Amino acid sequence: MLNYFSTFKWFNYINLRNPRSISAWVHDIIVAALAWWAAFLFRFNFDIPVDFTESMLESAAWVIPLQASVFLLAGLYRGVWRFASLPDLQRLIRAIAINAGLVVAILFMFKPHGVVPRSVLIMDPMLLLLFMGGSRFAYRAWKEHRLYGAAQFSGKPVLVLGASEAAIALLKDLSKSREWYVVGLLDEKKSMQGRELLGIKVLGDIEQLPAIASALSVSHVIIAMPSAKHQERRKVIDLATANGLRVLTVPSFEDLMSGRVSMSQIRPVEVEDLLGREPVSLDDDGLHHLIDGKVAMVSGAGGSIGSELCRQVLRYQPSRLVCFDLSEFALYRLEQEFSQMDIKTKIEYIVGDVRNAVRVRKVLGQYKPSIVFHAAAYKHVPMMENCNVAESLSNNVNGTYTLARICKDVGVAKFVMVSTDKAVNPTNVMGASKRLAEMVCQGLQGEVGTQFVIVRFGNVLGSSGSVIPKFREQIAQGGPITVTHPEITRYFMSIPEASQLVMQAGAMGAGGEIFVLDMGDPVRIVDLARDMIRLSGFSADEIEITYSGLRPGEKLYEELLADDELTVPTPHDKLRIAMARTADEAWVTALLKWIDRTPLSMLIEKLLCLH
Repeated sequence: MLNYFSTFKWFNYINLRNPRSISAWVHDIIVAALAWWAAFLFRFNFDIPVDFTESMLESAAWVIPLQASVFLLAGLYRGVWRFASLPDLQRLIRAIAINAGLVVAILFMFKPHGVVPRSVLIMDPMLLLLFMGGSRFAYRAWKEHRLYGAAQFSGKPVLVLGASEAAIALLKDLSKSREWYVVGLLDEKKSMQGRELLGIKVLGDIEQLPAIASALSVSHVIIAMPSAKHQERRKVIDLATANGLRVLTVPSFEDLMSGRVSMSQIRPVEVEDLLGREPVSLDDDGLHHLIDGKVAMVSGAGGSIGSELCRQVLRYQPSRLVCFDLSEFALYRLEQEFSQMDIKTKIEYIVGDVRNAVRVRKVLGQYKPSIVFHAAAYKHVPMMENCNVAESLSNNVNGTYTLARICKDVGVAKFVMVSTDKAVNPTNVMGASKRLAEMVCQGLQGEVGTQFVIVRFGNVLGSSGSVIPKFREQIAQGGPITVTHPEITRYFMSIPEASQLVMQAGAMGAGGEIFVLDMGDPVRIVDLARDMIRLSGFSADEIEITYSGLRPGEKLYEELLADDELTVPTPHDKLRIAMARTADEAWVTALLKWIDRTPLSMLIEKLLCLH
């Protein structure tokens, strides 16, 4: 019979396709009858006169079917009682209000047989809300107690730092966990202290963490402050780790908004949290104009920056995204990630080499991208010295020229090249090759046609070749951590921030500019190593730091990218334009010929004199 009814669209709409929904509907019909009867009982002090008993029964004969029909049409049976929440309560109130209005309107206009006291018309909706809402939330409480009641006081005791909406969401999730038992909350706001959230008391100020953790024998804390400023989070992390507490954190605000993670996915605090920066402000309208509804292509799409560029580009809903990379495994991993997401954009995974002009021309001709983000490059400084100079030049210079030249030929509107701070006064082959690639793009810039935009930035956290994964491995092996020099410093930013600013520069660029990113303050690598040791639960005595000496081509200090004397400001506070020497197309042609015919030893000497 259910199969028969389910063929009707209205039956699908009201969602009575399973026995649980039918049971819920029957329950509400019975409750409606009880509420109508109870309203008469209360009106007459539990002694209903015979005449009004007849009126009650006669009116119930049309009131109850009317209410049952409105319950169906109001969609009360789309939800699940076990997860009854505020939206369900809002639907319930709306249905009861409609019912009350219809009953009054029918009594006024049609004057059916029997008298219904006005107080009954007021009490019936109130009793309906009490009975129907109460039964739903009572069922949810009973169900959750059966499923999770035993978990409420099991697991490790933990303090939650922060008493915001994020903390409430976390407490709800942890109430079902058998791993953690929340013993209290701490928050900076004086107005919150002494109050309770979901039955958990705010015990005091975050500064009182050491004393409270000691009194409650707590060894773990969870930071539930996803939208707090970086300095505030760093202060809290330092306080906790200095007192021997293991620190966990909820996902960042950006990750929560992206939908990639949920609040319950707590994780240990990593060094990236200490080096984090404030969220980037983006010109969403400009980026939508650049990408929305158009075809975008990312070269080196399987790499650290390239893959994040793909993720960020997808947020602005291109009609098609072309992911181009030489590594089939990198593209496979990207395809596996995106296949798990609800993405409307058509995505193409193309294996190819930017140096292969035939392949590049075929891909660009077939998909006709409006914008190309060029992230394909060899980036590892020591690896590109000496034996790999020719390959570095071939990939970073010739590859950039091949892709950029064909983009110009087929009419790509904008070409955005990802460059590096190591292109500033280069002291190594990798930096020199990227500086030449920048000049290639500038040399191809014409008065009309493709706009070539270059974006420079420094190290990104967690990228392939970064010191952070290397330090993690060394800590896992019991040390020592190897640092090249006690005074070596680097600039760091997160991969999402770098990718977002690359896109922002692409939207702002009119062609020929070299944008440089504000990288913040430099970080001493030895301090980074000490932070990682501390966050891993070890002391400096347990994990030794050794110095191995600077590697080939490695600088002690990276040059400042945002020096006021060498750059000019832009409307975006984290982007500036470098005042660098430019080139023309004739220079580019001469460069490529020079690379082809110059002996390797002379190439190295000339490259390291390049400014």
